[in-house]
Amino acid sequence: MSRGKAEIGHPFGRDLRVLAKTDFDRVHAARRSASDGLLVVSASRNSLSVSRLGLAVGRVVGNAVVRNRWKRWLREAFRLEQRELPSGLDLVVRPRPGVKGDFDAVRVSLRTLAQRLAKRR
Repeated sequence: MSRGKAEIGHPFGRDLRVLAKTDFDRVHAARRSASDGLLVVSASRNSLSVSRLGLAVGRVVGNAVVRNRWKRWLREAFRLEQRELPSGLDLVVRPRPGVKGDFDAVRVSLRTLAQRLAKRR
């Protein structure tokens, strides 16, 4: 696989990312979140037909190497699971501090928490 190319059928472009501060603020203002031992996911409805991902991986999670690993895992989990995730949500995801996860656990956790949040409406 060439660097920077997404697997066919699973794109993850800028249109699937929460990037603006106003969007992050809207998600946090909605005060809807779900968590497990690995991740905390906050959600807010958007006016789109797709869900978008925002990351909040702070220093409390670890050093730069650890933070970057979490961000790679979260982006890839979202990319692979986006067809299984509920549509029309902006998701802001942050890992719990001090937790040592693995990629498969991150995928399952993201999917489960997003589905739980979609049911709350």
